[in-house]
Amino acid sequence: MAFQRARTDEQRAQRRRQILEAAAGMLSEMPVAQLSLNELSRRVGLAKANVLRYFESREAVLLVLLDAEVKDWIAELERTGAPGEGTSRERGDRLADLLASSMAARPVLSDLLSAQAAVLEHNISAEVAVGHKLAARESVEALVRLVARHLPELGVEGSVALVETTLLMAMTAWPCSRPSEAVQAAYASDPQLAGMRIDFTDLVRRTAAVTASGLIARQEAAVRTRPTA
Repeated sequence: MAFQRARTDEQRAQRRRQILEAAAGMLSEMPVAQLSLNELSRRVGLAKANVLRYFESREAVLLVLLDAEVKDWIAELERTGAPGEGTSRERGDRLADLLASSMAARPVLSDLLSAQAAVLEHNISAEVAVGHKLAARESVEALVRLVARHLPELGVEGSVALVETTLLMAMTAWPCSRPSEAVQAAYASDPQLAGMRIDFTDLVRRTAAVTASGLIARQEAAVRTRPTA
């Protein structure tokens, strides 16, 4: 970077991009829990105090990356996940597989999502929280529209429920499917323990598929029992 100190809006925007790119590069090498502000500052070539001039905390940096990762994921889903023919069960199963496999193929996204509530949404100001939640709401609305295209019989409420359940399961399943070295050794030592290991893709896929089927079945049952005029 040619300038030593950002003095214009363009230079400040460039500095922010530089920090975000460095953090994204670190996440390709290490989990969220290991990304420190000190190491990020070293890689950017700035003092930690200078990094904090552009982002108020490590968590604020990671929330921006999370929002960008989610938007990229949704864009990929919209390009590759065209609704197909078949029964509601078949379409629901295909959608469940699409959601689970695409998230598994994006470990940075899944890791950031798993840290969102417990870590990333702390140590930030209300202003940063508002910006993040507005971006998150926009992304959830886009996911709901995508689900509704695959399973229009779910309606808006059912599509919202499927999105919420799938995301919450992914947030929970990701860290559980990444055991520590000690737990991996325990699994390797005993076949009975190995059966306890969680497969992220399988668990998210199964949860999404069963949720979709259950929501549709409940709606169909409600229609059948609805009194006629």
